[in-house]
This record gives sequence, structure tokens and C-alpha cells, in this order.
Amino acid sequence: MEIQHKRSWSYRIVRPERLLALGFLIIILLGGLILAMPVSGSGGRCAGLMKGMFTATSAVCVTGLTIMDAGTQLSTFGQAVLLVLIQIGGLGFMTFATLIMVTLGKRLTLRGRVVLRDSMNQTTLGGTVRLSLHFLFLTLIIEAGGALLLMLRLIPLYGVKKGAWYSYFTAVSAFCNAGFDVFGGWRSLTHMSHDPLFLLVICVLIVLGGLGFTVILECLQHRLRFHRLSLHARLVLLLTGILILSGTLLFWLTEYQSEPFKNMPWHVRLINSLFQAVTLRTAGFASVEQAELSDSGKLLGCVYMLIGASPASTGGGIKTTTVLMLVVLVLDVVRGREHIQLLGREIPQDTARRSMAIAFIGLLLVLSAVVLISIFERGSGIPTIDLLYEVVSAFSTTGLSSANTPSLRPASQCLLMPLMYLGRVGPLTLAFALAQHSGEAAARIRFPEEKIMIG
Repeated sequence: MEIQHKRSWSYRIVRPERLLALGFLIIILLGGLILAMPVSGSGGRCAGLMKGMFTATSAVCVTGLTIMDAGTQLSTFGQAVLLVLIQIGGLGFMTFATLIMVTLGKRLTLRGRVVLRDSMNQTTLGGTVRLSLHFLFLTLIIEAGGALLLMLRLIPLYGVKKGAWYSYFTAVSAFCNAGFDVFGGWRSLTHMSHDPLFLLVICVLIVLGGLGFTVILECLQHRLRFHRLSLHARLVLLLTGILILSGTLLFWLTEYQSEPFKNMPWHVRLINSLFQAVTLRTAGFASVEQAELSDSGKLLGCVYMLIGASPASTGGGIKTTTVLMLVVLVLDVVRGREHIQLLGREIPQDTARRSMAIAFIGLLLVLSAVVLISIFERGSGIPTIDLLYEVVSAFSTTGLSSANTPSLRPASQCLLMPLMYLGRVGPLTLAFALAQHSGEAAARIRFPEEKIMIG
């Protein structure tokens, strides 16, 4: 009995979702310590532990919120460390651990394969190592292709050395939906807002990163034949297209007379409206100043940031398919249907329950954080809408800011760090935990049924 108890205790300690959360945390701590060292600072200046930890948290959680200008306050070594943290955060540390194991000729243990499966949001153990390597190689190819296209614009502006480095860093940051840049001056991509080719390349990288690796592989395998794709892939493609088109139209309408857009030619305004709709899918790059958007544009942005990208992608948010499940569930309740159906397929009820749990906990975290940060920033003069924008941006791992993150008080900055961590790790591990416990819950003793009044 004692041996069985110890085994049970050991299994609870090393559950896959706990290993994933712990792995992200360890990488954040190590990255923060390195970024805080003088060797990572520009001119050998020490950035400080607070700036290092905040930047590492934002990078590993692929958020983009920062209190340190990477272009001017980090050395080349520091920027390279930041890039590695972004890449690990975008792909997941288990993918890199698998690559190291394969390189050393080691075999991944069964427990390691379980963690790897969960980190990639898969349902079976078969082929997980091979699939993770496919993800890695696909990522490198897409990022290299994006960097080459960006060089067409950045090398003429900055020269070969800087232009190539800026292009590669920006391509990796865009595909990983991180939103970090090394241009300097806290300007993100605002200095490129009149360059349609540059913005379109960034948009393509963001969208590919937000689709999810399994969807990209399916599209390549079936040569974009929509009817041969799985239900998940078809839904992700449809939802992504709807969100991009609707977002472009809505931002065109709501920001037509706002300060960043009103003086732009119509085609430039259209491209920047498209870019705003795409970057809100948790990418975090800004082609226009977010503080100058209208309140309606910021509220709309909060909605799109909360929705975020798709599962098993480099993006954050509560995910597109989660929101779709909530919408379909509401419609089925209104219509009196007992079963959830989509595109000729029936969806398990457990999926709908987990979607509601993820959405509810996400909204609860956001509302709690808004209340706390509004208390911390009392008397600062920052409008509540900007604080809401900041909190949603942190939780959804987007990285856009209209409140100027460095100007926030230390207590608010400290609050944003666990919020970014929970936004990146929380919904993911929650989904795994709920999925694992669903079978256990069904086997428990059931009590007598009794109705209560609602509504």
C-alpha cells in the first residue's frame, strides 16, 4: 500500500501539464537572469533584474509587452538571447528538448512523449517525435522565407549587416506572434506603415504562425483541397478568414477619422486596417500608434485579442475554436438541440464543457486584473480603457499597448508578468487537465438529480 501511494504521489507531481508549466517557468527565470547581466545590455550596462525578468517573461510567453527597448538597450548578444527565448516560447520547450535528444542520439521516454504530445495538442502518442521535428523544420523554412522577403526592404534602409539581422529577427518574431522588434525608439513598425509589401509579408507570417502547425501540415499534405481536410482544419481556416475580413472592415469603419488613419491615402489605410486586424490575433506589432485609436477601436481590439489564434499555434488568446464552440452551444440551446453539430459532424459534449471552462476562467482573470491594475494606477491619469487594453493584451499574449507599459507603476508591471504566464500556459494546461480528468469524473458516484431555476 505504501509503494502504491508513493507511485500515485509521484504521478501527480509529474503530470504532463505540470511539467509544461514548470518548463516555461524555468526558461523564464534563466532568460531573465541572462538578460539582466551586463553582457546583455547595450554598452555593457546592466539592465536590472526587473527589466530582465519582465522581458524574458514577455518573450517566452510570446507577448511583446516590454519595459526595455530591445533595439537600443540590448547588445547584439542580448538580442540573440531574446530571439532564442521567442523561438522557444513560440514552438514550445519540449520541441527543442526533442531536437536535442535526437541530436545526441537519445530516445525520448514514454513520459517525455506524453508531455510532447500534450504540448503539441495531439491526441495520440504515435509519431509525436517525427511530428515535432516536422514542426521545427517547417518553422525554420517559413521564417527564412519571410526574412528573405523582408531583406528586400530593410537592406536598402539599414545596409547588409543590420538589414539582414533586422529581417531575420522580425520574421521570427512575426511567425512566433511575439511582436518584439529591434528597430529601436519604441516605434515597433510605425515607420513602415506606408510600405504595403513589408506589412503584407508580416501579415502572412503572423497568420501562418496563428493557424497551428497541424493545420499547415494538413494543407500541404492535401494540397489545399478543402474537402479533404479534417473538421478542425476546415474550421480554423474558415474562422481565420472571417476574423481577418471582418476585422479589416470594422477597423476601416471605426478608425476612418482617428488620428493615425485619417491622413493616409485610401490604399494605405486599407493595408493598415488589414494589419491591425491581423496583429490583434496576438502578434503585437503596431503599424499605427495604439494610444491614438478611438475608444471603439480599442474595445474592438480587446475582443479580437481575447479570441486570439488557433490551437497548437504560436499565438495566444482563448483560441478561435473555443469561441466557436461557445457560439454553437448557445445557438443549440436556443434551438432546443441536445447535440452539437458542425459541418455534418457531431462534437462531443465534453469539448463544449471545456470550452466554457476555459472562457470563464480567462474572463475572470482579465476582470480581476483590470480591477487590481486600476487600483495600482489610481491617480496616474491613464484612462480605464487603456488599462483594459493593457490587461487583455498581456493575458492574450498579444503585446500591443495603449497605456505605455514602461510608464506603469512597478506594482502594475509585476501584475502583468504572471498574467502573461497564465495567458500562455494557463488555458493550455487547463485544457489538458480537464481532458485527463473527464474520464475520472464520469466514474464518480452520481447524486439524485434536481432542477434549479436559471435566467
